Amino acid sequence: MSTAENNPAATASRHSFEEAAAEQESESAQTASAMRDIAEVPAVEVITTAAVHLMSAAAVKCGLAHGPDAEELKDLDEARKLITALAGFVTAAAPEIGSQHAAPLRDGLRSLQLAFREASEFPDAPGKGPGEKFTGAVN
Repeated sequence: MSTAENNPAATASRHSFEEAAAEQESESAQTASAMRDIAEVPAVEVITTAAVHLMSAAAVKCGLAHGPDAEELKDLDEARKLITALAGFVTAAAPEIGSQHAAPLRDGLRSLQLAFREASEFPDAPGKGPGEKFTGAVN
């Protein structure tokens, strides 16, 4: 007679299934915990954190990183994309987060736009730089 207890393959299969189910339950609990954690964070914090990440990445791509390899990390094509995304993001978010939160983001954005222009061998015409379609010309 072949029962599950006497069949090593069936026992291994059952243990694999039980382990997979336990792992999935653990992952579901972690996901639920993460959702509860993010639910407690005010929208303005999520928005400003995302903007700061875009700013940091753009700064590195503009060659503003600290350290001897800053020039190696410079990539103006990537910086243009990040600055444009940041400009659209800040422009769209500003009415929702209020001027007290938007003003520093706008200042950081403007600084990045100017840094990009300075880093460019052939600067864009006024109003044609990264993100300027959202912010207007930056001088």
